[in-house]
Amino acid sequence: MSLLSPEEWSIVALSLKVGGVAMLGALPLAFALAWVLARVRFPGRVVLDALVHLPLVLPPVVTGWLLLLGFGAQGPAGRFLAHFGITLMFRWTGAALASAVMALPLMVRAIRLSLEAVDPRLEGAARTLGAGPWRCFATITLPLAMPGVLAGMVLGFARSLGEFGATITFVSNIPGQTQTLPLAIYGALQMPDGDATVARLAVVSVVLSLGALVVSEVLTRRGAGVSGSSGRGEPERHRHVL
Repeated sequence: MSLLSPEEWSIVALSLKVGGVAMLGALPLAFALAWVLARVRFPGRVVLDALVHLPLVLPPVVTGWLLLLGFGAQGPAGRFLAHFGITLMFRWTGAALASAVMALPLMVRAIRLSLEAVDPRLEGAARTLGAGPWRCFATITLPLAMPGVLAGMVLGFARSLGEFGATITFVSNIPGQTQTLPLAIYGALQMPDGDATVARLAVVSVVLSLGALVVSEVLTRRGAGVSGSSGRGEPERHRHVL
C-alpha cells in the first residue's frame, strides 16, 4: 500500500514543481544582486541590502498583499502580463512567484558570502596573465563560488517548499492548482478527520526540508574548504618561490 494517496502525491508533485520553478526563476536576479552587493560600492548600497532582505522580516501576508497589488488583475504588472495572455492569479505560476520572492533573500545571502570568500589575488593573477573579465569570471570566480551558489539554490528550494503566508494571500488555496504542502496541511487541519492526512504530509515536509538543509550544509562546508585552501595555498607558493 502506498504511503500517500494519489491526491497527496499530486500535492507533493505540485510543491516540487513550484519550488523548482521558484528557485530557478529567482536564481539570475539573486546572483546579480549578490554580485552587486559583494563587489560594487555605491551610494544607497545599504538601502538595497535592506530591500533585498525585507521579505525575511516582513509578515508574509503583507508580501502576498503587495504581490496582489502589483500582479493582480488590476495591478500594473498584472495588466501588462495580460496583454501576452499571462495570468498569475489563482495559478501555480503565481504560487511560484510568491515562493521566489520569499526565497530570494536566502539565495542572495548565500551567494554573496561565497563571492566575498573568493580570494581577489587569484582574480588579479588571472588578469595579469591576460585573462579578460569574462574569462576570469568563468574560470576563477564562478568555480570557487559555485558551492555557495548551489547552497543558495538548495536553501531557496527548501524555503519555497515551506512558503505559506504570501502564497495563500496571493493565489489562495486551490486544490490541484495552488495547493502546495503547507496549504494542504492547513486545509486538512480544518477538517474533523484530517489528522491522518496532516501527519502524512507533515512527514513528507520534514523529510524534504531536512534533506535540503543537509545538502545545503554540505555544500556550504565544501565551499568554505575550497576558499580556505585557495587562500592558504597562494602564500605557501610565494614562500617556496622566495
